[in-house]
Amino acid sequence: MLRLEHISKIYPTGEVLKDINWEVKSGDRIGLVGVNGAGKSTQLKIITGEVEPSSGEVIRPASLHIAYLNQEFDVDPSRTVREEFWTVFKEANQVNQSLVQVQHQMQTASPEELEKLINKLDRLQRQFEALDGYGLEARIGKILPEMGFEPEDGDRLVSAFSGGWQMRMNLGKILLQEPDLLLLDEPTNHLDLETIEWLENYLKGLTTPMVIVSHDREFLDRLCTQIVETERGVSTTYFGNYSAYLQQKSENQLAQLSAYERQQKELEKQQAFVDRFRASANRSTQAKSREKQLEKIERIEAPTSDVKTLHFRFPPAPRSGREVIKIKDLTHIYDDKILFLGANLLIERGDRIAFLAPNGAGKSTLLRIIMGIEQPTEGNVSLGEHNVIPGYFEQNQAEALDLQRTVMETIHDEVPDWKNEEVRTLLGRFLFSGDTVFKKVVALSGGEKARLALAKMLLRPANLLILDEPTNHLDIPAKEMLEEALQNYEGTAIVVSHDRYFISQVANKIVEIRDGEFRVYLGDYHYYLEKIAEEKEQARLAAITAEKAAKKAAKAAKAAAKKK
Repeated sequence: MLRLEHISKIYPTGEVLKDINWEVKSGDRIGLVGVNGAGKSTQLKIITGEVEPSSGEVIRPASLHIAYLNQEFDVDPSRTVREEFWTVFKEANQVNQSLVQVQHQMQTASPEELEKLINKLDRLQRQFEALDGYGLEARIGKILPEMGFEPEDGDRLVSAFSGGWQMRMNLGKILLQEPDLLLLDEPTNHLDLETIEWLENYLKGLTTPMVIVSHDREFLDRLCTQIVETERGVSTTYFGNYSAYLQQKSENQLAQLSAYERQQKELEKQQAFVDRFRASANRSTQAKSREKQLEKIERIEAPTSDVKTLHFRFPPAPRSGREVIKIKDLTHIYDDKILFLGANLLIERGDRIAFLAPNGAGKSTLLRIIMGIEQPTEGNVSLGEHNVIPGYFEQNQAEALDLQRTVMETIHDEVPDWKNEEVRTLLGRFLFSGDTVFKKVVALSGGEKARLALAKMLLRPANLLILDEPTNHLDIPAKEMLEEALQNYEGTAIVVSHDRYFISQVANKIVEIRDGEFRVYLGDYHYYLEKIAEEKEQARLAAITAEKAAKKAAKAAKAAAKKK
């Protein structure tokens, strides 16, 4: 279907891609992985033709129709949902809009104007039929429920829907184009867990081949049939999902290391023979022969190690008391919406809790209430009385940075006794390298500021960490570093995140915000999923029992009525 052969891409700032080779076949769901800046999105743009490769070629049929779902939602808030879907069919949409306009004009037209408008309407209707306009209208009517919209939603404004629903609109618009290949660039960004799982299940049901760039490891694990890793500009293909890729990569590195070590021992042995007998009258010829053989041997390279150069640990903090946070009878109303209604929760020392709920359910608001930044409508939220030292990372934490300090100075201010090399190593884990460490904060992008704020926050001693979407803007190696740090953290941690893999690695309790209450699950994320599945099954069985009871009662009532 499509193949990339020996693709390279060199920008004025340096070489991004060196030797990219992979292909997409019918039924493939390929995940592109690699650190930020490895050239994943560049590969998608090369496939679409938006970027020209420096060398190599993309082999594809001329008729191949490619659709690209990028990180920005291309929707108009002033349109209705149905009008937004209609924009896919440009010519038919223009004719349809003209039809609506003519029908509107006919309502107030004079008899002379009406005849002209009737003729125009007839011409437009024939043109609309020639473009299969009524068939397109039926296709839009079919895609709306597939994307999860109710029939009445078609006439609602796009602005009335959240970012997750706008993503569904964008995906629906792409699928209406009936593409042969789907390119998805960070499709799960800013989506809540419910929407991510819907997207996962929907994409699984498609037969359309797709290429996915994502840092969501759970998403890649559940969806992908292949993983293509880009490392130092070179691509390697692994068959299977993300977990299979990790296992294969580890096995390949071990095999390569073993082969490298065996070869090194043999080379040392042969070199020792050459060195010993090079000047020997009897064996110099043999020594020179072996030396020539050594020169011809193709050397096995040592495997490039992806072992973390920094095993970060949170700085030690005084031990807190057993009770860390007490939430009692919490009620909070925000913009006429009840977020919490008489909610209660006790968070104890050593808890690592992930709060789960759809977007807009009050997760970030709860964290601000805990920190005392917002006051609850009713009830009480307090930190424990004995030595609780909180550290808070909010999504807009970057706004608190000193804009005139450099990246390097920002970290040095927190750890003045660290050597420059130690500071640069930490910053490297947060994607700051080379001269970027000397840039002033004012010159950083929003994502760079967020990463710097997180790196800075992780240096402060605290026995209670409150983290609101800490993995935003982090690539997989940086997420792994943060996960390792939290796993070895001896304090208490509260996390709000849409990254399921991250949650599964760090949380030992799950608290779901549902109907204004806190539902506590005393286990990790997978335990929570099992319990949710059990609850759904129990609800299904209860519904069946209730339905049977209702039918039995109706039958009994009918029989009793006949007797009368």
